[in-house]
Amino acid sequence: MVKKLIFALACVLSAASAFARTATSDLDSTTFKGRFYNKEFDVYIVLDAYHNNVTVPDQEVYGEMPGYLGDCQDGRKWLFTASAIKDAKTIELSVVNDYGSEDLAATFSLKKDGTYVLRQEKGSDLKIARNRKWLKLPKEMVFVRNDDRAAPR
Repeated sequence: MVKKLIFALACVLSAASAFARTATSDLDSTTFKGRFYNKEFDVYIVLDAYHNNVTVPDQEVYGEMPGYLGDCQDGRKWLFTASAIKDAKTIELSVVNDYGSEDLAATFSLKKDGTYVLRQEKGSDLKIARNRKWLKLPKEMVFVRNDDRAAPR
């Protein structure tokens, strides 16, 4: 009886794994992988929503994750703790600050013009430090792919 249950469980997991590979194989595996930059606020995103293997520099204790949002003028990060591919043009992100005290849900979408939009859906506001004060970022920010430039610290 136990052997049959283990075999059935293995079959179900194998089928689920094959389905997941088929469902994501239709997507371009580079759409949500790379470095993205927002010039207006001087912030960037490092992302790999396919392998979830990004390590935050100088914060390796958090382990591998889908990615993070960083500030070119400050070392603080907003960590992407989970990502889910919604469709070929949009992913959903769970985001938390590097202290773990604030969190939010966001989407990251590819637009027809080749730009990406990070949209805060619910939860805390994204904030960065400017001139020793917190600056609340807008609910929507436009990013451009910036794979040629190394991500600033």
